[in-house]
Amino acid sequence: MSVRAAAATRTTRLRARQRRQLALVLAGCVAAAHAETCHLSIDANDLMQFNARALNAGPECSEVELTLRHVGKQDAHVLGHDWVLARSSDVNALANAGATAGFDHGYLPADDRRIIAATKVIGGGEETTITFSTAKLEAAVDYAFFCSYPGHTSMRGRFKLIEIPGAPPKQVSGIE
Repeated sequence: MSVRAAAATRTTRLRARQRRQLALVLAGCVAAAHAETCHLSIDANDLMQFNARALNAGPECSEVELTLRHVGKQDAHVLGHDWVLARSSDVNALANAGATAGFDHGYLPADDRRIIAATKVIGGGEETTITFSTAKLEAAVDYAFFCSYPGHTSMRGRFKLIEIPGAPPKQVSGIE
């Protein structure tokens, strides 16, 4: 191969690598430019069930607005429900600690950093909405949502943060 041909090959490879890097940067910029509040909703009933076993937030979601509706008839003190988001590995410990916290504290330990987001406990015919940031969530981490009301351990599901394929991973810190 001639010196000229070798130089042309190197230049072609360099330009291809620069195009790939630019595409990744642009993908991140597009995601940031289209950051938005994503709206999710979930229902809970008197049979101690959520109507969804999984909820997803896409890469465009800078925050999530979640609405919990209790479609049953029972009062919050009798058969209330809430929606709590935590790392999957923390759910059992939070549920156990919450049982001693009592109704007035939403069956959750006060100021516990393992709780990413939580609604208040509501009764039949009520709904509540919360908004939380996705900035500290990582796509590679398993998250779960659950009802912290005592005895409602079967009310669980998976929460997934979806990544843009090929985009650089989010830089995250602060979740313990």
